[in-house]
Amino acid sequence: MLSLFSYELSYNALLLLFLVAFFIGMAKTGVSGISMFAVPLLALNFGGKESSGIMLPLLVMADLFGVFYYHRSANWYYLKKLFPWAAIGVIIGTLIGEYVDDQIFRQLMGIILFGSLALMIWQEQNKRVNVPDYMWFAILMGLLGGITTMVGNLAGVVMALYLLSMRLPKNEFIGTAACFFLAVNLFKVPFHVFVWETITIDSFLLNIISLPFIALGAYAGVYIVKRIPNKQYRWWVIGMTVLAAVFMVL
Repeated sequence: MLSLFSYELSYNALLLLFLVAFFIGMAKTGVSGISMFAVPLLALNFGGKESSGIMLPLLVMADLFGVFYYHRSANWYYLKKLFPWAAIGVIIGTLIGEYVDDQIFRQLMGIILFGSLALMIWQEQNKRVNVPDYMWFAILMGLLGGITTMVGNLAGVVMALYLLSMRLPKNEFIGTAACFFLAVNLFKVPFHVFVWETITIDSFLLNIISLPFIALGAYAGVYIVKRIPNKQYRWWVIGMTVLAAVFMVL
């Protein structure tokens, strides 16, 4: 066992923390979906609620890498539509997070995502040019993104679904998602510090020692994504989103 700050961690637990940091770094530079493995791995070590406070600063640090590399590709038209509703969703998620059973919430989200994915895959197969670029759709996805990012760190799947539906090219998809999550995750920090009290000095020090592994993951993500053509990248994200929905339901 290792004594790190106020934590007693086994060597395996520390390696899992660094693996989570590596996965998050990859996810934020375009290897969409891989971060879904990070949530249960971190919860195994620290428990559901406490792990969310350890996860958030890791996400913010990884978001900075993603924004640094892809910010020029971000589509602000969609960001401006999503931001206000995502902020409201974060507040709703903060209020209900104390009372919602995490597993039931994940299963419900998985079922919703399956239905949405089926429509999106049908649209992809039929080469439809009309996409749901309506305000009501942005409001729905923004609210769901804000709620799910607080109650289970599931917003990556919601945003993947929205941005794929908008048919954004690969780099635009990654840049828009990176800017969205940096803003939303920074907005979440005060709620974790002052309302849920899940971010502490000790938990943040754990985040700091994980930073090199986030950087390695971010570099690996950029390297991998550069080698995936745009069409194949879309199907990669769809496939990982399907896997995430299965993971949530089960």
